[in-house]
Amino acid sequence: MSTTATPAAEPAAEASDRAGASRRKGTFYRGDPGMWSWVLHRITGVLTFFFLFVHVLDTALVRVSPQTYDSVIETYKTPIVNLMEVGLVAAVLYHALNGIRVMLVDFWSKGPKYQKHMLWAIIVIWVVVMIPGALAMVWRTFFGGAS
Repeated sequence: MSTTATPAAEPAAEASDRAGASRRKGTFYRGDPGMWSWVLHRITGVLTFFFLFVHVLDTALVRVSPQTYDSVIETYKTPIVNLMEVGLVAAVLYHALNGIRVMLVDFWSKGPKYQKHMLWAIIVIWVVVMIPGALAMVWRTFFGGAS
């Protein structure tokens, strides 16, 4: 069955909750929190992968040219890169928390029943951890602190 809406709905699709009142033009997925959780999980996973790729490359520079490595590391000590680090921490934290939720949904017998509750719980935990963490990281960059 296609995920796009068609003018003549199939009889089986009409009986489905998804295909009934919630089906609009376009796809089935129209902003449900579970969909956005899925999308963010993929985006944060890809961003983390690319960070790790760049991290391995810039760390490998120390064997090729220590002077080049030192100059690359100096470019990382800027406010723009610090904001990117805050974004990285946000992505990794969300990806980890949502990964735990996904495992609970998959392996806990009551996981599917409580998946939306767990989604809102990880969002609350993410906010509670990210606000002081981001403030500490930004504070360190703009007002000094332990390096």
